[in-house]
Amino acid sequence: MGSPSYRRCRLKVMFQTLIVFAWLGFCFAKSTPANFVFGDSLVEVGNNNYIVSLSKADYIPNGIDFGKPTGRYTNDRTIVDIIGKHLVVHGLFNLRAYSHQFTFSAFVSPGQELGIEGFTPPYLAPTTTGAVVLQGVNYASGGGGILNHTGKIFGGRINLDAQMDNFANTRQNIISAIGAPAAMKLFETALFSVTIGSNDFINNYLVPVVSTVEQKLVSPEVFVAALISRFRIQLTRLYTMGARRIVVANVGPIGCIPYQRDINPSARDGCVAFPNELAKLYNSQLRGLVMELNSNLKGSKFLYADVYRIVEGIIQNYMSYGFYNADSACCFAAGRFGGLIPCGPSSKVCTDRSKFVFWDAYHPADATNTIVAKRLMDGGSGDISPMNIRHLMSA
Repeated sequence: MGSPSYRRCRLKVMFQTLIVFAWLGFCFAKSTPANFVFGDSLVEVGNNNYIVSLSKADYIPNGIDFGKPTGRYTNDRTIVDIIGKHLVVHGLFNLRAYSHQFTFSAFVSPGQELGIEGFTPPYLAPTTTGAVVLQGVNYASGGGGILNHTGKIFGGRINLDAQMDNFANTRQNIISAIGAPAAMKLFETALFSVTIGSNDFINNYLVPVVSTVEQKLVSPEVFVAALISRFRIQLTRLYTMGARRIVVANVGPIGCIPYQRDINPSARDGCVAFPNELAKLYNSQLRGLVMELNSNLKGSKFLYADVYRIVEGIIQNYMSYGFYNADSACCFAAGRFGGLIPCGPSSKVCTDRSKFVFWDAYHPADATNTIVAKRLMDGGSGDISPMNIRHLMSA
């Protein structure tokens, strides 16, 4: 049987061999780049399941059309789930092409807890290890923001600085497994996306009562400037860690979500003006930041995703998109628009989720996510610039 030290050495060699062949599978997979996701609850897939937090979605009726609750804050898929599917040509990372030669069950097992086939797995899931990380990782966290004190009302959450730290850990693991040159190539060809900023307004600057003093002391211009300054540092850090193809989503029309409509009844049937004005102020500076980074960071390809424009268009012309409700939550418990209580087991759920723009008080339904994802994949410069994701990944 050999000594314990011999067995440990043998196991280490076997593990490294599996990683190498997993990497070979990646190399020969057709057009299947890794997908690294950063952000908030709009793109989270289950990281908050593993932390103590008031912001969670791992219970019914969330995931009602996905098959089970997974930690996604919607009835089915997120935007990045749908985009990720577009990136995959040969299933999950093409590792099955090598399954007749090597056993990858320790690393890739369809149907594992949250390790759902074809979807980028959450960083904190215990199954997100080994060769799995070569296909990409989702670091997003509900309640997270650009600023570290954003979302403190939820207790636990993973803000963007901490998500970057988590990616640094993944990065080092990949370098250790396949070597620096191969790892840098993986990062250069991977898709990185950052969807964050909404919580910095909704659960920070705009929190009812609590934020009254801050709004008097800190003007919208100063607050937005602080966000952009911090975000510049974070995106530059991502670049220095090897990311080159980076999609940066702006903040959507947060004044139109059911939650804002219900806590601001004076807006009546319309969207709430002030939150939308804040979002537009931030978005105009974010567009400038993306242009700046493209100019200053050699070899970078930052894309500005105008989610605000896309979602606003859907809300304004919802019937032409096949919806019959663009102001209320499909999953509702209280409030005229269903925005006063988060979606939960006691909530009522609309019969046809495909007809509602919003799933709950804050988040879009799968049907909306599908439209947004397709526009970001193949849309024109009004939706995403300087190119769409399909062009980015074929460049």
